[in-house]
Amino acid sequence: QVQLVESGGGLVQPGGSLRLSCAASGSIFSIGNMGWYRQAPGKQRELVATVTSGSSANYADSVKGRFTISRDNAKNTVDLQMNSLKPEDTAVYYCNSFLRVGQTWYNYWGQGTQVTVSS
Repeated sequence: QVQLVESGGGLVQPGGSLRLSCAASGSIFSIGNMGWYRQAPGKQRELVATVTSGSSANYADSVKGRFTISRDNAKNTVDLQMNSLKPEDTAVYYCNSFLRVGQTWYNYWGQGTQVTVSS
């Protein structure tokens, strides 16, 4: 079956770094735009970063200069390198992607991975 699976979350100290990965698997014909979202306790889910199929990236102002999104089309993955992490970065991070299955495009969400920034 077609799915997105995140990995790389965990506990890190303020100022530390973490790298999240998201892998698309299944009978996928093509992958469109991909992105990372996050949701902190008591807050709405927000956009963190997106990357187009042509590797054009956009970032939320809150993470600009600290996070880097990248994709590997050959491996069907999208990564989020997070540097200079702050406590306010604590959230469940979700991978999102447009996937073409057969002749139809669908939007998929991963299950989420917890990122906790704390001393």
